[in-house]
Amino acid sequence: MSESNAGTYTLTVAGTPDGGDRIPDLSPREASEQWLSKLKVSKAESTVSSYHYRLKHFIDFCEEQGIDTLRELTGWDIETYETQRRNRELAPVTLSHEMGTIQGFLEYCAQVELVDESLPSKVDPPDVPRDAAVDDTKLHPDDAIELIDHYRASPTKRASRDHALLELAWFTGARLGALRSLDLEDYSSGSKCVRFEHQPREDTPLKNGQDGERVVGLNRDTCDILDEYIRTNRHRVHDDYGRVPLLASEDGRPVTNTIRAWMYLATVPCHYSQCPHGEDPESCDYLVQATASQCPSSRSPHQVRTGSIIWQRNRGVPADVVSKRVNSSVRVIETHYDKPNHMEEMEKRRRQHLDRLGLDGGGDE
Repeated sequence: MSESNAGTYTLTVAGTPDGGDRIPDLSPREASEQWLSKLKVSKAESTVSSYHYRLKHFIDFCEEQGIDTLRELTGWDIETYETQRRNRELAPVTLSHEMGTIQGFLEYCAQVELVDESLPSKVDPPDVPRDAAVDDTKLHPDDAIELIDHYRASPTKRASRDHALLELAWFTGARLGALRSLDLEDYSSGSKCVRFEHQPREDTPLKNGQDGERVVGLNRDTCDILDEYIRTNRHRVHDDYGRVPLLASEDGRPVTNTIRAWMYLATVPCHYSQCPHGEDPESCDYLVQATASQCPSSRSPHQVRTGSIIWQRNRGVPADVVSKRVNSSVRVIETHYDKPNHMEEMEKRRRQHLDRLGLDGGGDE
């Protein structure tokens, strides 16, 4: 499920009980804000934000149905909501995550006596096959290479902000938060690398904290693009802490949703080919930042990361090396990313080893 809003999610703390015997009649929105506020103490910001977006449609549904307080919510309301979402042809894993989040929210509400204790059990998240539990949607390597080639050859888009973002994301396989954290001083053209540093007190945490800190090498072509971007297109701004972000908006360091919107726009296929969905690029509504996420073929930063990791493995980079570059365990790399889709890709990866298996000790020269 994609969100097209390029703004940031701001958590508002709802009113709390008065400490007496009376349990407040909170609205679904007030209760959800109370739950998210509680989670923010122990969960990463990205996790709380994902829960917010999974709950958003349910809260909107409650308000549309005139459910003013949670005590009015029934099992039939929950069933009606799930049917509506299912009819929107959501991916099974997306619907399962949505309903699971709603169940967790209602379990909290039952615990603090905002709803009957039996209500959470009336949420029934659909079962998802194990192999479908991981979102395999990715920026396909062929599409990524075509996009990057197009940007590099374009007289107007070369070294643009979107181009720089795509180059960085593809050749590092970094997460959105890590890309956002980069300062100008974290990039070294001479050493051909970027440094990712965990700085939570200055609003740039890495997902795995200090364990996520690393230096990742870049190729010369990508460095040439970044050098040109810095010279010609990067906004010369500081963030609220006086730091100089590498990927900068006009106002400073962009929020995560802004970078997500940039990536959706950067990966719309109409940049380099005919629209695969039969739309006219001159009139297509998805070629602007606010709606690019609605294009069926545009990709999020996570989907670019997925494609990058698979591409790196298919190029023969060992799993332990990819693991260090993208800050993910070897087990996760081998389980979720080390699966070529075509025999050609498998051959490309393993040919150098198979060539050593001839009876003469060499290859088929």
